[in-house]
Amino acid sequence: MSHLPILPFIVPFVTAGLLLLLNGLGIAAKRRVSAIAVAVLVIVSFQLLASVTDDRIHVYRLGDWPAPFGIVLVADRLAALMVVLTALLAAAVVASSIGGTDAEGRHFHVFLQLQLAGLNGAFLTGDIFNLFVFFEILLLASYALLMHGGGLVRSRAGLGYVIMNLAGSALFLIALGLTYGSIGTLNMADLVQVLPNVAPADQPPVRVALALLVAVFVFKAALLPIGFWLPHVYTAAPVPVAVLFVIMTKVGIYALLRLSTIGLSTAPFTSDLLAPWLAWLSVATIGFGVVGALAASRMSAVIASIIVISSGTLLLGVAAGTVSAHAAMLYYLINTTVVAAGLFLLADHVSRQRGTVGDAFEKGPRLTSVALVGGAYLVLSLAASGMPPLSGFLAKLMVMQSLGSTNTMFAAWFALVVSGFVVALVLARAASTYFWEPAKSAAAETSRKDVAGHAPSEPGRDAALVGLLALTIVVTVAAAPISSFARATAEQIAAPEKYVTANFGSAPPVKRERRP
Repeated sequence: MSHLPILPFIVPFVTAGLLLLLNGLGIAAKRRVSAIAVAVLVIVSFQLLASVTDDRIHVYRLGDWPAPFGIVLVADRLAALMVVLTALLAAAVVASSIGGTDAEGRHFHVFLQLQLAGLNGAFLTGDIFNLFVFFEILLLASYALLMHGGGLVRSRAGLGYVIMNLAGSALFLIALGLTYGSIGTLNMADLVQVLPNVAPADQPPVRVALALLVAVFVFKAALLPIGFWLPHVYTAAPVPVAVLFVIMTKVGIYALLRLSTIGLSTAPFTSDLLAPWLAWLSVATIGFGVVGALAASRMSAVIASIIVISSGTLLLGVAAGTVSAHAAMLYYLINTTVVAAGLFLLADHVSRQRGTVGDAFEKGPRLTSVALVGGAYLVLSLAASGMPPLSGFLAKLMVMQSLGSTNTMFAAWFALVVSGFVVALVLARAASTYFWEPAKSAAAETSRKDVAGHAPSEPGRDAALVGLLALTIVVTVAAAPISSFARATAEQIAAPEKYVTANFGSAPPVKRERRP
């Protein structure tokens, strides 16, 4: 049994403990340890991705206990893809935080590594209860990271964020208890075998339990009407933390995609659990993001609205439930994750070079690194708005084509077209303020240092932005192989019997206890 599937969790988790032991050695030592750990994580994640490209599914049984009794980690194409995206964002976070964000409070790198462990564990787990455990690990770390550095704005955002997620966690735990009490298992592969055989008299409580799980996942994905928390939280977070938070909403979408393909679609009484409400609420979520982008007065708020729009778009793919829709949403997921993270770093560059004006849509000092910021702004804006010829246009086109046979086709197309137009309009308005209408008064030329007193141009921040900019171009240039991988991934998750075989092999069916 290969130990590769557990390494994306073990590496950051052990690193977090090591960083606590090195607490007295200063920030420089912590930075080196964290950077080395993330570099190892990137290498391991790409090795894991390469190992599943032949349609292989790795199953790691902790303690060598067989499913469904033991804890299992399952690495297939989808899980490996999400782990790679997390590792790439982690590299950008470490590079950008070394510029000074990590020194604004205590234990930044400890909580960063814990959140990476929780994220990778959530993507790799083969059990819904352990999904809850990993959710709690990443959420606890995110609470500390959100309020890193302190301040009234972050404290207010953190308070609401904690309360909302505690309620979500309580609901998750209730749903787990109801699910296990109804069908006697929480193993994902076991759902394929158990759900189709549920007795008619037991189907209503099982349906309710699974509906509660769906509610938890769409809350994590910021679906309307319970997604109002996202813009305030993402704009209040420190920039490196906001970069990592880009993948947070994708955890809920990933979990919902898993549940819908490996559980809900396998039984007649649960196959329609997401229809038709999920598609219509996804369209409404896109509309909410559009309104937020129009009302935004600063660039970071626009980016948060773009993330809301992307969540609605991705959930349209989940709601459609077809292989083509899943393939399109996976390519779109790669694009929107990289682009949104790059936009947060871009907003940080703009804010640091404009003194007290920050990234607000107001006249301010002239930008100093016009070549880097201007080039990045052009590429990332085109990709975010879905304009040709970059990956955003290809991704949105693929999503629209995949929704051609759905009942919400026209509403979805309208929402996607309007959202792209509005995002392009808002970003163009911001560009005119940042680049073409700088204030010329001497009073406007304030210090170009951030609140911690760091220089506006730092190698780590620049490298992080250039890296994500390069990834955006790679997603465009390598659109054919990436979309082929997304298609193969969609086909793999559409065949849950492969997932079951990898978990159980040729073992006979597990005998179930009789329930009153």
